Amino acid sequence: MKKRFHMLAGILIIIIFAVLHSCHSSIDEEEMGMSPEELSLQPVKLKPMPLGTIKPKGWLKNQLMIQADGLSGHLDEFWPDISDSAWFGGESDAWERAPYWLDGVVPLAFLLDDEDLKTRIAKYLDHIIANQDESGWISPAESSSNYDLWAIFLVLKPLIQYHEATGDERIPKVVEKTLKWVDGHIDRRPLFNWGKFRWFESLLSIYWLYERTQQDWLLDLAVKLHAQGFDWDSFFRRFPLTGITPKGKWTYMGHVVNNGMAVKAPGLWWRLTGDETDRLMVYEMMAKQDQYHGQAAGIFSGDECFAGKNPSQGTELCAVVEYQFSLEMLLSILGDPAFGDRLEKVTYNALPATFTPDMWSHQYDQQVNQVECTIRENRLWTTNGPESNIFGLEPNYGCCTSNFSQGWPKFAAHLWMKTQDKGLAAVAYAPNIVSTRIKDIPVSIEIVTDYPFRQDIQLKVSVDKAVRFPLHLRIPAWVDEASITIGNSHHTPSAGSFYVLERDWSGITEVEIEFPMKSRITRRYNNALALERGPLLYALKIGEKWRRVNADKPNRELPHADWEVYPTTPWNYALDLDQDKLDRLHFEEHPVGDVPFSPEGAPVSVKVRGIRIEAWKLENGSAGELPQSPVSTTGNLEEIILIPYGCTNLRIAEFPTLK
Repeated sequence: MKKRFHMLAGILIIIIFAVLHSCHSSIDEEEMGMSPEELSLQPVKLKPMPLGTIKPKGWLKNQLMIQADGLSGHLDEFWPDISDSAWFGGESDAWERAPYWLDGVVPLAFLLDDEDLKTRIAKYLDHIIANQDESGWISPAESSSNYDLWAIFLVLKPLIQYHEATGDERIPKVVEKTLKWVDGHIDRRPLFNWGKFRWFESLLSIYWLYERTQQDWLLDLAVKLHAQGFDWDSFFRRFPLTGITPKGKWTYMGHVVNNGMAVKAPGLWWRLTGDETDRLMVYEMMAKQDQYHGQAAGIFSGDECFAGKNPSQGTELCAVVEYQFSLEMLLSILGDPAFGDRLEKVTYNALPATFTPDMWSHQYDQQVNQVECTIRENRLWTTNGPESNIFGLEPNYGCCTSNFSQGWPKFAAHLWMKTQDKGLAAVAYAPNIVSTRIKDIPVSIEIVTDYPFRQDIQLKVSVDKAVRFPLHLRIPAWVDEASITIGNSHHTPSAGSFYVLERDWSGITEVEIEFPMKSRITRRYNNALALERGPLLYALKIGEKWRRVNADKPNRELPHADWEVYPTTPWNYALDLDQDKLDRLHFEEHPVGDVPFSPEGAPVSVKVRGIRIEAWKLENGSAGELPQSPVSTTGNLEEIILIPYGCTNLRIAEFPTLK
């Protein structure tokens, strides 16, 4: 009897608890105005368009064609890490390199509708899918016991992009089997090394699958990965890496690529927690990276670890493209237009500056003040080797060779996003056309522009049938007096915002946008001056002499050879320029040709005056310590030419100024 009483009492307690929990849940959901699905995963503010929805036009399409005709489109033909990859049935790399390459060439192929590249990609992905075993293990490595799971997180990214572009019905099941395998594996073998520090990259595929299947175990897996991963939030709250990394001291937490990826970690985690502290941590991380290691081109230093603010330190190419992708994801998750400003700055400056104009060679490290690209011992690098800033096939290390391909294509694929109010948002500007359906009516918007080299942008909104929807236009924070014109209607939007045009659209409607580009000065390392106009940073145009090196190394045949670059004109100038003289600058426009990101093809230039500082000399192949500004000197004023940073191979972009 006593036993039965206790049993009944226990059941009653359980029922009461369940009822109370149910009431509490319904109250929370009603108060927050969210469905249970939204409570479990916060909706993104802006939703990226499926791959293939946006097509590049104008100079952007030409830039992607240059990339496809360069290293990106040909690595699988001659570079063993790709051409003989174990992922594709060969005997070479079985870890990150083929997945890295696919992560960039999948969007490249579909943006350009390149049939040859699409055919090759399909063959490689077919092999990966066909060789996944029943347990879900997808890697070609023979054993998983000591396998760093970073490559597993990575390979799912191109698979998902391929599904978006083709609708391949196999891929959701492949992703699910892989994640189930990960779920069981990390119970026995927790994350370590790269997988531990890049755990959040797995959330991209976890959330993608959850939004399609609503399977709760996926969010449980996200919690487990978060628990095993490196705690970036706590690390940045007590950020200890406030100076240059001591030479030779390599760390995961100071690694520049890990940090380029990690800025999106709290944003991704916020989708699961809804916690305001997670959202705000994104801004704290970016602020501290800028404060202690920020560079004028929008990225932070790291050669290979955090390297301070000296413009002769370097930044690894992998960090540039990963930071771009992080900004694209943060734009989507949080919807803050400031991420669009930073994305354009990095894309239009740091990205093109680290390739040869034909994109057959790239650097491992780029420098904001880069006056010689040579094989040199004892450079300022924290841990990188003597070949790090030459242009070549795989200078210093081959990760950037396989990873750089994502930079331009993912930028092009994220120019537009869908909004929560069933409209479209232009989050970054470049020539393109987006085609979609709104309220089941076909809609296309073409952007005709030479931005960022020009300030005028024209939108052509075409609809098959009259339809009402909002158009969100990002207004950069650097614009003083933006204007938007539709027929006789004029709008003056506020800088640093999304301006919403909600109207009935019919036929073809032209929208004229003007972003007046005024010059502005920022003060940087040792009070040096950086000159910006619009989204572009300007740098000294330096004469160049190219010298081929490493011709005896494997796979260095032309055109994918290695090159040193030497200056043939002076570089050590202090500028006669300050805030009061900015209005006198005359920016001269030149044609936007086939190769705009090149010294010869620069679409805009400006002449300034400066005096050579003889004491500012070359030190171990780099510009020596920047003189503290303002400087006193005697000499003759010379007229020198500045061009966009992204058009340079050699440059000075942080200048001393005259007293």
